[in-house]
Amino acid sequence: MMAVDVERTIPLIVIVGPTGVGKTAAAVALARRLPIEVVSADSRQVYRGMDVATGKPTAAERAAVPHHLIDVIDPDDRYSAARFRVDAAVAIEEIHRRGRIPAVVGGTGLYVRSLLRGLDPAPPADLAYREELAGIAAREGRSELHARLQAASPVLARRLHPNDTVRVIRALERLEQGMPALDERQWQGRVADYAVTYVGLTMDRRALARRLHGRAAAMVAAGLEDEVRALLARGHGADLPALHGIGYREFVRVIAGGLERDEALRLMQRDTVRYAKRQWTWFQREPDVTWIDVERAGGPAEVALTIEQRRGTEEARRG
Repeated sequence: MMAVDVERTIPLIVIVGPTGVGKTAAAVALARRLPIEVVSADSRQVYRGMDVATGKPTAAERAAVPHHLIDVIDPDDRYSAARFRVDAAVAIEEIHRRGRIPAVVGGTGLYVRSLLRGLDPAPPADLAYREELAGIAAREGRSELHARLQAASPVLARRLHPNDTVRVIRALERLEQGMPALDERQWQGRVADYAVTYVGLTMDRRALARRLHGRAAAMVAAGLEDEVRALLARGHGADLPALHGIGYREFVRVIAGGLERDEALRLMQRDTVRYAKRQWTWFQREPDVTWIDVERAGGPAEVALTIEQRRGTEEARRG
C-alpha cells in the first residue's frame, strides 16, 4: 500500500446525510461544476456482489464522476473505520495529485469521523468477557447491557442505541479493562492534512420516509431476493455481518421460510426510516457541518451550486 506523504493541506469536500436524501445525485451535479472524484464513505457499498439494497451509484452516475472505495471486498471479509481511514487517505492523496478535488460522500458517520478527527484506540480483545456479556443480552435482553453502560458511563450510553449490542459490548469491555470512556473532546481536533468544506444534506422527515418506503419497494422489485439467493449459493453464510444489513437480513429469513415477503418489505421500510433517524442524530452532533435542505434548495443542481459557493467562501476565508 502506498504511503501517504502529504506536503500541504488538501482541499476536501465532505457531503453527508441520511440514506436516500440525495447525496450521490448532489455529487454528480457537483461534478458538472467542479473537477471532483468521489470517495465513498458507506459501510455497505464496499461489498462486491451486494448491489440491490446498498444504494450504490448507478453505472451512469459512476460514468459521470469517478467513485472510489466501492466494491473493494467480498461479503465474507471485514471492513472497519480504521481501514477506511487508511484507504480514504490514499485515495484522497491520489485524487489531489491528479489535480482534482476529492469529495468524501456517504452516510456512515464513524467512517467520516475517523478520517477527519481520528479514531480512539480500541481495547485488546477479551473474548471471555464478550461471551459473558452476550449471555446477559440473550437471557435478560439488550436493555440490561445498555443499563449497565448507563451506570458506568452516562455520556457514552447516550451515544449508543440500546439495540446496538455490538458497540455496547465493546464499550463495556473497554471500561472493564480500565480504559476511559470516550469523551467528545477527544474528537474535536481536525486532521491538519485537510481543508474541509463539510456539508450535510437534509429534508422534511416525512418526505424522506415516503421516499425510503418507495426505495425499499423498488429494491425488492429489482431482484433483492434473487441477489440474496445468489450470495447464499456462493457459500456466504447467513451469519456474516454483511448479510445483517437492512434488506439482506429480511430476505435471508424469507429464503429460510421464516418470513413472508410482504412482511420483509414492511420491516425493510421501518428499519430504513429508523436508520435515517440515527444518521441525522449522529451528524447533528458533528462540528462544522453546514446543512442544506434538498427540497428547499430546489434539487441536486441547486444543492451543487450551494456547495460550490460554500467552498468558495471558505477558500477565500482561508486565504
